[in-house]
Amino acid sequence: MPIFSYEAINESGNTVKGDLDADSPATAGAILANRGLIPSSIIRKKTDTRDNVLSRIKALTGHVKTADLILFTKQFRSMLAAGVPILRIMQVLEAQTENKVLRQTVSEIIEDIKQGSTISEAFEKHPRIFSNLYCSMVRAGEVSGNVPGVLERLIYIIEHEAKIRSDIKAALQYPFIVVIALTVAFFILLTFVVPQFATMFAKTGMDLPLPTKIAMMLHFYLINYWYLILALVIGGIFALYQYFKTQPGKVAKDTFLLSLPVLGPLFQKAAMSRFASIFAILQTSGVPVLQSLEILSDTIGNAAIARQFERVRERIEEGAGISTPLKSASYFPPMVIDMIAIGEESGNLDEMLREITKHYDDEVAYAVKALSDAIGPILIVGLAAVVGFFALAIFLPMWDMTKMVKMR
Repeated sequence: MPIFSYEAINESGNTVKGDLDADSPATAGAILANRGLIPSSIIRKKTDTRDNVLSRIKALTGHVKTADLILFTKQFRSMLAAGVPILRIMQVLEAQTENKVLRQTVSEIIEDIKQGSTISEAFEKHPRIFSNLYCSMVRAGEVSGNVPGVLERLIYIIEHEAKIRSDIKAALQYPFIVVIALTVAFFILLTFVVPQFATMFAKTGMDLPLPTKIAMMLHFYLINYWYLILALVIGGIFALYQYFKTQPGKVAKDTFLLSLPVLGPLFQKAAMSRFASIFAILQTSGVPVLQSLEILSDTIGNAAIARQFERVRERIEEGAGISTPLKSASYFPPMVIDMIAIGEESGNLDEMLREITKHYDDEVAYAVKALSDAIGPILIVGLAAVVGFFALAIFLPMWDMTKMVKMR
């Protein structure tokens, strides 16, 4: 994006100077006006082509935080509801957005709108920022003539998903740190403590107990074949990472996660909450059922469950309702299926879906608390096992040596 040097007069009447990014002098003037400045001079600076390329690459590969997207959507909705023209809205958003990637994206959206694109069409060109769900709901709002109302629902669902992710991440953060600390402590003891005692035990020529033999064997392989172990670990992680990027790998990983004790039910409940909340909003926004299921496949966040939607869609295309195909799908509890069936029969599907969302939001909160309560004892057992292993490996031979000395 071009860089402009400017001189402007602030509210106090003083002259201020600076640089800013904008796609044109007019946009730069709009940005300054939004800051409460009266521009007296706007001059485009000469920039190195390499800098422009690097800026473009950064915009393409950068990241937009959920908080930035929520703020963007809230400001967009407020100005749209107030009747501000769409082009002016985007110019204001470009000026106010602090995230450089999002600002560059908004600049490109402005150009697309100037060339006649609709809002949804302009958003669809940036799938890394605006998801299929986001674009589909904006498109539904354009068709119904109620984009502000759709954006309000969209804000809710983005905040709702962010909260669930944050709760799960918070529950897993502490045990992850403790496991890393235990692993580091294990290798430190194995590398620096065990050798000191191994030398002393070897001089006695006594028959060592099993824990000591295991500790000395682990020390031997770690010291002499550390490069091979490191290569196997790195190679294994890289191979798994590449495999998990493929569709079969994603399905295998998510199927495994759903089968884990304690964590599996938590992930399933979070997926059900996400399914019901997104489906409810799509139905309220007037998105057709088949298109809603296609969007859900992309946004459910679990490849194993997303695969079930493909089969459900096929059954619906054959003339079945929603609840009937769900009965043969995996991971959908009977309560979800029964409430959807009631919603279909009564014509209040979106209301039933909202009730399912509330229920599973509570279930997720309860499961996160239960996980947090269970993690403490599990970590204590793990810590005790590590400490106990090294205690046995070191003190059992010392005890035997003490008995030998007494016998003499």
